[in-house]
Amino acid sequence: MPATRRFVLSLALALATSWLMLAPGASADGVLRLGNATEPESLDIHLSSGVAEANIQRDLFEGLVAEAADASLIPGAAESWEISDDGTVYTFHMRENGRWSNGDPVTAHDFVYAFRRGLDPATAAAYAFILYPIKNAEALVAGDITDLDQLGIRALDDRTLEITLKAPTAYFLDMLTHHMAFPLHKASVEEWGSAWTRPGNLVGNGAFMMDEWVPQSHIKLVPNPYFHAAEEVSLDEVWYYPTEDEGQELQRYRADELDVTYDIPADQINWIVENLNDEYRNFPYLGVYYYAFNTTEPPFRDNVGLRQALSLAIDRKVLTQRITRAGEIPAFSFVPPGVPGYQQQVLEFADWDQAALNQAAQALYAEAGFSEDNPLQIEILYNTSDNHKKIAIAIAAMWKQALGVETTLRNEEWKAYLASRDEKAFQVVRAGWIGDYNDANTFLELYVSDAGVMNDPGYASTAYDDLVKGAAVETDPATRGQMLQDAERIFLTDAPVIPIYFYTTQHMIKPWVEGWVNNIKDVHPSRFLSVGDH
Repeated sequence: MPATRRFVLSLALALATSWLMLAPGASADGVLRLGNATEPESLDIHLSSGVAEANIQRDLFEGLVAEAADASLIPGAAESWEISDDGTVYTFHMRENGRWSNGDPVTAHDFVYAFRRGLDPATAAAYAFILYPIKNAEALVAGDITDLDQLGIRALDDRTLEITLKAPTAYFLDMLTHHMAFPLHKASVEEWGSAWTRPGNLVGNGAFMMDEWVPQSHIKLVPNPYFHAAEEVSLDEVWYYPTEDEGQELQRYRADELDVTYDIPADQINWIVENLNDEYRNFPYLGVYYYAFNTTEPPFRDNVGLRQALSLAIDRKVLTQRITRAGEIPAFSFVPPGVPGYQQQVLEFADWDQAALNQAAQALYAEAGFSEDNPLQIEILYNTSDNHKKIAIAIAAMWKQALGVETTLRNEEWKAYLASRDEKAFQVVRAGWIGDYNDANTFLELYVSDAGVMNDPGYASTAYDDLVKGAAVETDPATRGQMLQDAERIFLTDAPVIPIYFYTTQHMIKPWVEGWVNNIKDVHPSRFLSVGDH
């Protein structure tokens, strides 16, 4: 999912004062206060796209399969399941004690309703592709079929759900932890319409339920007394704050107004390591930070050489060692290292020194028709953040020094940025992608030509499409892996995006926060956390 994934907005003094007045006391028992990057775009499970939203949704809802404290898979709303011998039919058995936050039973029909809504073309869910392994899901979204009974999901009875896939999909259970696969309480969604996610209207089946939502201030959750494992939930309250300025977030953390930060200012990491190292968490993350070209318009349409030139002219080591400084890995590929069953692909220039890379970039730049007398003039769009700004300034300087490119910067707050990105109202856009499951497909499926708004560069390649879509139905693991690797090499050669670095996660966590387990997905459900004495 898009990495928020980390940005900055200026908060007005009045809003900051309001935040302080509304925050629970630092010594409150059973109260967890989390920095959470930004004001949610939406908490509708079919309309949201960011990490900040997913963090909250994970507390409010539970899919058929859930994630443990270490992000491993555990039974969720389904207590058990069976998979057919050919790997295409999954039969889930719902918990007898599964309840919505209003006390209604959670049934198989709730999942059928939610999946159908998410795949309805009228919903226009950006993440509909998550459910494409299901038989006829993609055809339903495309409008090729309209009969919902042809979708491969049906309730055999209240407690038995059957999902039929178009082909065996090894990572399907992992995909079911995504918010696109959460259930919905049909009666409340239909009663409240677009307001169904507001406090008092939202009915969820997760460990927590919404108590307050004050836009640009906080979201407060309290335990769901009907949750099937309510007795295991330790927290009395969970507060999510839109900590959009990393510097202010750190100040609030040091003042004991936050228990966990979403991020850390890059220029403070050395000080933190020296002074608060016991509270600093840094861990590899299943994600990539990148820039995308708008390949649907000049100057980057049909201009692979120019795109390659700009990619080569970025000194990734300088960015990670002098600006981000949190152990990020310079990226010359798109799929992160360590994905099981996949050999990371890199092009031959990945081992060159920067002088050689710049020389190659200059040759490609000249071949594209640009020079000192005719410099390329472009704009970088990024969502507001100190860290994003520093990276953009550095990249603009690298392009200027190596090639003579004249670059302007444009920052927008999160919702405006998303709109500009989705409408292709950019030349170069900062982006990030966090894997929705631990498989190369979660990175490569973004760029098939019919992926919709998730395909931010507007990339289109028949050869790439054939390999990625073919791999989706390939049953032999070795053949499937080779097809995905071949697809990534095409993608890297065509250069519709510039991979810059692979993420690490970095948080500040108070000593009294218990149950936090570092994991590659950076998933930390509040049901497994507690607050000790302090």
